[in-house]
Amino acid sequence: MTNPHHNPTNDNDTNILDPLTRAAPDDPALLRLLHARLVDEAGSAHLLEVSYRFVDSPVGRLLLAATPAGVVRVAFEAEGHDQVLETLARRIGPRVLHDTKRLEAAARELDDYFSGQGTRFTVALDLQLAHGFRLGVLEHLRGIPYGATESYGEVAAAAGSSRAVRAVGSACATNPLPLIVPCHRVVRADGGLGGYLGGLPAKELLLGLESRPSPR
Repeated sequence: MTNPHHNPTNDNDTNILDPLTRAAPDDPALLRLLHARLVDEAGSAHLLEVSYRFVDSPVGRLLLAATPAGVVRVAFEAEGHDQVLETLARRIGPRVLHDTKRLEAAARELDDYFSGQGTRFTVALDLQLAHGFRLGVLEHLRGIPYGATESYGEVAAAAGSSRAVRAVGSACATNPLPLIVPCHRVVRADGGLGGYLGGLPAKELLLGLESRPSPR
């Protein structure tokens, strides 16, 4: 299986990794220091294509990933985090490293959201994993206000094709940035929840959270 953490492809990569290969495996503090140096040097040399970290949340452990352009992926545990990282390495680039620091702002905004203190996300996003009609749907979803919902039909009409209700469902099911791009705010016209990538209990939790009085 391909290692999603890093896949050196030139001499510069190898030079950056040399200290890690020489480090004593029983010295975790040194390895952490060297890993931090690796991330910094890879970023400075424009070699790092995707940074990622994990955060715990009321809907389970989440994987956050970002490119230099912005947050590119939020993934639930049910999606298989290792598989998600491999997909990112294949679709964006093989240089994928764990980096807590570069995703600190996104993690903080998610914490604020789940604590009821934040109602919107301001971190930069990279929507390169969505295309065509699906991208148009995601752009519209970003404008659905906190605490509000829209039906699949309403989203389809707003995205330019009122008959494309199933396509809206597909766009929501493949949303690379759930929570930040709030596909959980899309429900059935009859009031039913519809589907959700993170599972219906997670969708119920999120809509319940947003139904509480907004923080002042």
